[in-house]
Amino acid sequence: MPDTPDAPNAPAAAATPAPIPAPAPDPTAERLRHLRAEVEKIVDEAHIGARRAQRRSKLWNAAFLCLGFPAAVLAGIAGAAGLASAGARVPAAILALLAAGFSAGSGFLRADARQMANLRRRYAWQNLETRARLVLAHETYEGVDRLYTALVGLLEMRAAIPSSALVLAELQPPALHAPPVPQLPPAAPPSAGS
Repeated sequence: MPDTPDAPNAPAAAATPAPIPAPAPDPTAERLRHLRAEVEKIVDEAHIGARRAQRRSKLWNAAFLCLGFPAAVLAGIAGAAGLASAGARVPAAILALLAAGFSAGSGFLRADARQMANLRRRYAWQNLETRARLVLAHETYEGVDRLYTALVGLLEMRAAIPSSALVLAELQPPALHAPPVPQLPPAAPPSAGS
């Protein structure tokens, strides 16, 4: 019966070299890898945010044109039809009402302000993406502390990008407030001797 290595009394086979232990992971390299991954997430988020803002800007531009241009054309046609003859006044009034409706819809939706707000957001996201790419290209090789400081700066830039609602609130004219009513001094109590 041949000797098998599984047999309890089998002679020891040739000694195999012990595996070389893996070097301990470098904590600095591990921290750099984690910080770099966070910066890459910011790059991806900024790219997506810029694309979304661009699409929304195009949507609101289309809405502005689809509401504003027909309003202008219908108003012109209504004016010309109303002045052309007395019998055309009813169709002219209908066209004028349509023009007013388009104009009111454009004013209510504030498509032009929304378009500008989304353009501003797009530029802010693109700025963040560009800065994050520069951080990846430079601060990654400068050390953990420099990369951490740059990452904190990127996070502050990301937090400063306004939402659409904040940008629209900025674009609204300030509300008119009534001046404060001056307070009159309290009336003197009647004297007891009178």
